[in-house]
Amino acid sequence: MAVSQSARLIEPVGGVARPLVITNKEIERFEDLHPNTGVFELWDQLSRQGRRAPLVGHVRDMVTLAMIGGGMNDLAADALMASLGPEHNEQLRALAFRALGVALFPDALVRDVKKNDQESPSERSEPVIYRGDTTSGPE
Repeated sequence: MAVSQSARLIEPVGGVARPLVITNKEIERFEDLHPNTGVFELWDQLSRQGRRAPLVGHVRDMVTLAMIGGGMNDLAADALMASLGPEHNEQLRALAFRALGVALFPDALVRDVKKNDQESPSERSEPVIYRGDTTSGPE
């Protein structure tokens, strides 16, 4: 299974649209932080195929790493995640699921960004996935 090096998700985190990118680097950091939980076990848990639900710490760490992969500074990503209370945990679980899904199965979720309307990412009801250059959005 290949991890996409060119797909990113734009989703609101903490009220601001942010790029979420998970590459092998973020996956390895996650597995270093949680040696008893591999990324595929987390995927099974997030997709509700696992024997148990994902731990909140695993979900928050995956979203934090996705923000870092998207270009956010480590300390800023940690601070933002720390500022989000437990009422955000279900949203963060969904974000972790989508960000990891885009990384592991990029072709399953990609839509044609040229068909995208003129809404800003924070106003969209569905995520926007960009393929190609992970540092800029569609033209």
